[in-house]
Amino acid sequence: MATTTATITLSSGDLTGDALALSQTATLTKAGTLTGLSETTGVGRKTTGATATIALFEAADYTDDKAHKVYIKNTSSTATEYFSIAYGATTTVGRLYAGDWAFMPWNGDSNFNVTPSVATSMTVEYMLIFE
Repeated sequence: MATTTATITLSSGDLTGDALALSQTATLTKAGTLTGLSETTGVGRKTTGATATIALFEAADYTDDKAHKVYIKNTSSTATEYFSIAYGATTTVGRLYAGDWAFMPWNGDSNFNVTPSVATSMTVEYMLIFE
């Protein structure tokens, strides 16, 4: 059985007016169980030169209503370049600007899509940990 954990640490000397130091760790488990997630796509990258939507993970390839986890990063160093993240065609989650990354749940019932903001060469890094 695999045991996979994810840890995030946030720190700032002045974000809240006082020093901020938060750290959380989660064990990644299958939906409704204490069994660890054991499958991964591995880390991949896609480079695009268009503003067309890209399905990083297609719902048809994964089981619906599970505790899948997505890691995603915009590798750009140009501050104005971003990837819009969406579940399906209409549920936009947000934007990842240059250097931003996210680690988020995905239940697998609609495609996990990204759309680049510009038609120049942009690269997105991604990985799925899934059931």
